[in-house]
Amino acid sequence: MTWDRQITLKTSDELAIMRRAGQINAEALAAAYSVIRPGVSTADLNAAAEEVLRKYGVYSPFKNYPGPYPFPASTCVSVNDELVHGIPDKKRKLQEGDIVSIDCGTVYEGFVADSAFTAGVGAISELAQKLLETTERALYIGIEKMVSGNRVGDVSAAIQQFVESRGFYVTREYTGHGVGTKMHEGPQVPNYGIAGRGIVLRPGMTIALEPMVLVGTAATRVFADQWRVGSRDGSLTAHFEHTIAVTENGPEILTLLENNEPPVRISGHIRKESV
Repeated sequence: MTWDRQITLKTSDELAIMRRAGQINAEALAAAYSVIRPGVSTADLNAAAEEVLRKYGVYSPFKNYPGPYPFPASTCVSVNDELVHGIPDKKRKLQEGDIVSIDCGTVYEGFVADSAFTAGVGAISELAQKLLETTERALYIGIEKMVSGNRVGDVSAAIQQFVESRGFYVTREYTGHGVGTKMHEGPQVPNYGIAGRGIVLRPGMTIALEPMVLVGTAATRVFADQWRVGSRDGSLTAHFEHTIAVTENGPEILTLLENNEPPVRISGHIRKESV
């Protein structure tokens, strides 16, 4: 493993470990997705994911993550206007028409995988469906730009341009990030930027790319629990994420199920093994 300003370049053996971490992480997210329905609590979704982590003897780097106080769960579960860092709660019941984001991390043999999705609870509005499809597609458009020799700004600009072309906003305050033996490594990858600028992508980089999209504003606020982040105007938000390896043969999605499918698919035009 080599280092450059907190950026780690993974060896082929380390990528194999991260690939397995990603498979377990995807399975945990798929388990959480399978129990989404009206009346289920956000704690139930966290419990479904944790059951998978226990099955493989792994843990989430989210649990006890330092902040205003240690984060109390293995997943972040955020509903409607909550963008990220939602705390699972037995009292928080999902309702028909909600949208819910689930973000999960997995540590396997010392390496981290990190991914997320947003899904509807029962029938959702046309606006909510458009938001989900836009955010999911923005993730894959960003992945397409994660080619060795491109720059971080190429990825960021592609995400921003697509999201804004659909009439939505990207957050300016929260970003994608490198991932490896630590959950947050370099480089940061914002969801907005200028093509041709930023750090050059190189084989061995592993990055958690995560478009965070808002309906009414790019502005956010932190809730009273000091963890949850939501849209400042109370409008809907969505969040999709994969851990990606930059390779000599193009970007590789590490957070897929063993069958090379994503844990959740909102729209039908997702390419699977690499993009």
